Amino acid sequence: MNFLLNMNIRREMIAPLQERGHICRHVGDIGMSRAKDVEIVAEAKRTSETILTHDLDYGNLLAFSGDNAPSVIILRLRDLRSDEILSRLDAVWNEIESPLQHGAIVSISDKSLRIRNLPIEGE
Repeated sequence: MNFLLNMNIRREMIAPLQERGHICRHVGDIGMSRAKDVEIVAEAKRTSETILTHDLDYGNLLAFSGDNAPSVIILRLRDLRSDEILSRLDAVWNEIESPLQHGAIVSISDKSLRIRNLPIEGE
């Protein structure tokens, strides 16, 4: 999977994600450290990347966009050390990989996992 790491994700996450076979870019490394969320969404969509973030705003942006891309993983973990994030991602990967490939908002907390397929229809 191709990931675009938001500014609130440490760059040290890149190497272990790459070791797992993923392609990663960090917004700070591509001149987008001060970009607005909508600009990051547009970049991720343009490059077919999944956004990895702690920022809840991305879920709202995508939910109301009516679009099915890009996918986003929103991390809502108490322990934000890279090894803890990777451990949690590894634990749920089999459940989230396919939805992310088709367009989804995935919210991962310490004890729960929520997957909302995109586009989100009006309720």
